[in-house]
Amino acid sequence: MDTSSGAGFRSKLDYGSGLFRIRMKIPEKKTEGIVTCFYLTSAPDNQEPGNHFELDFEFLGTNGTVQTNVYDYDGGHREQSFKLPFDPSQDFHTYGILWNPSQIVFFIDGIPIRVFKNNSAQGVAYPSKAMHIEASIWNADWAGPVDWAQAPFVAHYQDFDFYACPTQNDDVSICGNGHYFWNRRRHLELNDEQKQQMKSYRSAYMTYDYCSSPSTSKQECSLN
Repeated sequence: MDTSSGAGFRSKLDYGSGLFRIRMKIPEKKTEGIVTCFYLTSAPDNQEPGNHFELDFEFLGTNGTVQTNVYDYDGGHREQSFKLPFDPSQDFHTYGILWNPSQIVFFIDGIPIRVFKNNSAQGVAYPSKAMHIEASIWNADWAGPVDWAQAPFVAHYQDFDFYACPTQNDDVSICGNGHYFWNRRRHLELNDEQKQQMKSYRSAYMTYDYCSSPSTSKQECSLN
């Protein structure tokens, strides 16, 4: 992207559950303000999103920090950020999102780094509308000033790979069926090895967690 254009793509269909993965390499020219992302969203195209569901991977600038976020039919503000143990501009890495009726899991290179559980029984909203997939590169004032002298900024995507339940309306209940492998027992909760992997990753690389401050913490923080 440069001062006159950004770029992005989206899936043709909407989905109600699935396992979504892509390999990304962010721009190597160093700057703030450039956001390279991969996400699922229920927000309509070319409209103000309003309250909606969204699951985000967002690189804020090109310093190697990735932010995850969950919009729970609201404005989001559930950020958890990580300073990665590798340079994401120098090679491709795999970023994945699992969404099933029990949990949402964010993965980096197959390692779970974040879980958002279905706590709807406790009054916490959980994605109940179909979402499509988007990936894009754009500039955001809230992510810092862009050094436009470094433009153009080029992001690379490859191996867009997903297994998902397509739906043509907002009823995602049909996508909770157990004949989809990602809805089966082994995917409804992390196993002990995955829990330890996530604990170690978060301990080593997490730089921000909305649950850590009373001013930003939300109900699910005591449940997840």
